Amino acid sequence: MRKMTESHLGNREFAMEAYIKGEGIAGSVATLLHDAVMNPAEVVKQRMQMFNSPYKSVLACVRTVQKTEGFGAFYRSYTTQLTMNVPFQAIHFITYEFMQEQINPRREYNPQSHIVSGALAGAVAAAATTPLDVCKTLLNTQENMALSSVNISGHLSGMVNAFKTVYQLGGISGYFRGVQARVIYQMPSTAIAWSVYEFFKYFLTKHKLEKRTSF
Repeated sequence: MRKMTESHLGNREFAMEAYIKGEGIAGSVATLLHDAVMNPAEVVKQRMQMFNSPYKSVLACVRTVQKTEGFGAFYRSYTTQLTMNVPFQAIHFITYEFMQEQINPRREYNPQSHIVSGALAGAVAAAATTPLDVCKTLLNTQENMALSSVNISGHLSGMVNAFKTVYQLGGISGYFRGVQARVIYQMPSTAIAWSVYEFFKYFLTKHKLEKRTSF
């Protein structure tokens, strides 16, 4: 009996480990495709959010960037975006699954557990990837005052150059500027996303089972 219990626990741990790895890979692949489509939109959004932004509309921003910097400007931060979002999503998915295993091991539909797990997963992933987000923002905005203060003329490109520039501008602490705002933004976002996902998974599974039993 004891051997059977140990075997069962071992199989469960193996299955859980494989499941978590699968979640991490799934999140990473989804991010790869998502960022290829959304990176230009992120560039436009951040440039329009800059203080005293010279752009009056989305279309004007797209035209100006295309004319003055070329099409490549929309993907200048793509490598950094991927370097940030792949670990972000992997940490996000793995942390969520870990939290669910701790507070909802039977994997029942439990809105409270999904909200807590989702919020904590978003917070951990956001905090861990803040340095990359800071570098991505600098690449996207090409903020003139910041670049000129460290004697950089022209356009900043490349993740390595962005890391060096951020360090020149603010030292180690510069990599974590905005970490609190980023965590506060991500926590409700991921909590809502996981809650909605789990609700529809529960609803559709229940509906499917009811449909089967009705025949």
